[in-house]
Amino acid sequence: MNKKTGVRAHQADQTKARILKAAITVFARDGYAGGRIEQISKEAESNDRMIYYYFASKENLFVQVLEHTYEAFNQAESVRRPDLSQPVEALRQQVGFFWDYYVAHPEFVAILTIENLHKGKHAQQSRELSRLSATTVGVIQPIIEAGQQQGLFRQDVDINHVYLMIASLCYFYNSNQHTLSSFLGQNLADPGQQQDWLAFISDLVIRGVMALPAATADQ
Repeated sequence: MNKKTGVRAHQADQTKARILKAAITVFARDGYAGGRIEQISKEAESNDRMIYYYFASKENLFVQVLEHTYEAFNQAESVRRPDLSQPVEALRQQVGFFWDYYVAHPEFVAILTIENLHKGKHAQQSRELSRLSATTVGVIQPIIEAGQQQGLFRQDVDINHVYLMIASLCYFYNSNQHTLSSFLGQNLADPGQQQDWLAFISDLVIRGVMALPAATADQ
């Protein structure tokens, strides 16, 4: 690759990255139907032609937005090094990671909510989501296995169930924060409320996987 070709490739990567970032902002704010190509172009300081050149269609752009948001989550998770000698604390920290990421990245929650409104039709078109999900679930597996080897966690734990439990407990609070705040009469965006919920769900997840004590003979 000569110098000019390398420069052009770098510029192309930068343009695609700007468009993806802009698309996340627009879709998270306006939804899939409301997120217009011209709005994304303006946000990206690009033009409609470049979006169609790199992504072919609005639908394919949203597929890549989904993949990008999951990839960003995986990259943040990949730098973590759980202490497998302390599986209970490692699992508690894993719940904390999920929670902190959802709070810090409301666009992640918004994009997933939008896709569920569309019954996952864009996710079904992706060739990457199964790989990305396997990576995320795979981070939990060694923690559970370490706890099982130490006799702390149940032997019948389904790794997917653990993932679903953590993800749902973190996602629901954040995706429904505004309506629940009105319904319950509490400001769920308050840091104190958020920390209380994190402590509660961390204990809930731990209790869900802990091995039950053996029944005594007289029970």
